Amino acid sequence: MDNHTAAARPDGPHEYSTDDPALRVTDLCLEYPDGTDEQGEPRTVRALDRVSLELAAGTMTALVGPSGSGKSSLLAVAAGLVRPSSGSVSVAGRRLEELPERELAGVRREHTGMVFQQPNLLASLTAREQLVLAAHVAGARGKELARARARADELLAQVGLENCADRRPHQLSGGQRQRVNIARALMNRPHLLLVDEPTAALDHARSHSVMELLADLTHTFGLASLVVTHDTEFVPLADACVSMQDGHLDAEQATTASGRVAATVA
Repeated sequence: MDNHTAAARPDGPHEYSTDDPALRVTDLCLEYPDGTDEQGEPRTVRALDRVSLELAAGTMTALVGPSGSGKSSLLAVAAGLVRPSSGSVSVAGRRLEELPERELAGVRREHTGMVFQQPNLLASLTAREQLVLAAHVAGARGKELARARARADELLAQVGLENCADRRPHQLSGGQRQRVNIARALMNRPHLLLVDEPTAALDHARSHSVMELLADLTHTFGLASLVVTHDTEFVPLADACVSMQDGHLDAEQATTASGRVAATVA
């Protein structure tokens, strides 16, 4: 995989210097309790089975596979929301499994953006306020809060909603609400963008528009984006595609049109 001395984006100086990919998971296993067997012994189910994956900055990788194959579990571990049973996961060079909860939350806040299947927007807040909320809760005031509002307006323009900043969720279409969801995930200038079924509730035209937007933002901001999708029709918009089945990823290497490695599965 290509070595990068810095992953910098045009929206600010937030950088990390590393020869590592933006996301690296190695021999990742995740097991959940699954009741007891006939003898009353604890039983487990393995959601992820020795998964290894690397994602390069500036590339979008589609993650496909049937329901229950482990796709959402992989996103949860990559986001630091769930700790793996074994193996390692690194984001921007930080080993998540080695970090205490406070530092783990910091890495997630500084380096990772998440786009959920449902936008989960607060009904009483405008599109701009949805984006600024985290800064406000963190105690931003005065000039800092003004900068957050300015960034929110820039991102809303980036996703095509420059005229919708003062609208509340009920005044937005489903596709527009998902665009607010995407813009909100970019507020912290992440290096890694994790996206879970962004088109599940959208019609065909809006689905295509959202997937195109994700690809454009990935390349514009130099993100490493991992997008879970059931819409295989839109997979060609991604730089790479990996498939998951029963907790395993297909072994393959995908390259961009320029020949750069976008994703490697071991």
